[in-house]
Amino acid sequence: MNENNILKIIDKNGLEKEYEMLVAYKWNKTGKHYIAYTDNSTDENGNKIVEAAIYYPDDDTRFDPIETEEEWNELERRLKSLK
Repeated sequence: MNENNILKIIDKNGLEKEYEMLVAYKWNKTGKHYIAYTDNSTDENGNKIVEAAIYYPDDDTRFDPIETEEEWNELERRLKSLK
């Protein structure tokens, strides 16, 4: 990640893709770091497609899926606060 909120991720095909970071935070309740990002593409209804994951500040190539409903709810709450 850089100071311009641009996240570069290598996809499963080995291609580098740029994303705009929407929010990144450490949730004290879990001790994990979370990130939400987008390439600004939209779905068939015109909604922006947003990806999210658990990330590791010391390894910017490692992302894990968010698994619990509580974690998703916290992420949604934080995204809504950006509006």
